[in-house]
Amino acid sequence: MKFAAFFRNLNLGRPPAPTRTVLEAAFAAAGAGHPCSFLTNGTVVFEAGSPAKAARILKAAQATLRRDGFDEPAALRDVAGLAALVASDPLAGVDLDDVYAPCATFLTGTPAEGMSLPAANPKGDVRVVSWHDGMLLSLTYKLGTGAGSPNAFVERTLDVPATTRVWNTVVRLVRKHAPTPDP
Repeated sequence: MKFAAFFRNLNLGRPPAPTRTVLEAAFAAAGAGHPCSFLTNGTVVFEAGSPAKAARILKAAQATLRRDGFDEPAALRDVAGLAALVASDPLAGVDLDDVYAPCATFLTGTPAEGMSLPAANPKGDVRVVSWHDGMLLSLTYKLGTGAGSPNAFVERTLDVPATTRVWNTVVRLVRKHAPTPDP
């Protein structure tokens, strides 16, 4: 099984973030099969025998990175689940004409009981499209000089660490790493 770890605030090679080699080595030392950094945004794809094993690998890799001076949370998702979400085309029928970027925000924890997000942030530059097992799909808009930040919206409102990727990054990850179905 393939899994993707999405780290918050990890831009490869920019201190205090690790280099690609160090990041992949931390996962390999933790027992990950074929760890591969995807792009430069702190996304690692790796193989593990089960979701529980993948979670242990991520925790061990994070401990190694922490000893090297990088301490940020990461969300773990199975690539097959991401592939199913991409295949469902969750943005079908959504008007993207004025959208700056559709985004996927991965929660790294569970919000407190009763906590929820409104349909949009107060400024109106982030709009919630849907939730998918601890991942928020949203649309960001550029108002003035800056675009909305779904990550800040989620973290401030739900008081849970999160990390965000442009939706196309998730689509590209699936295209590259999801198993192809047999004909």
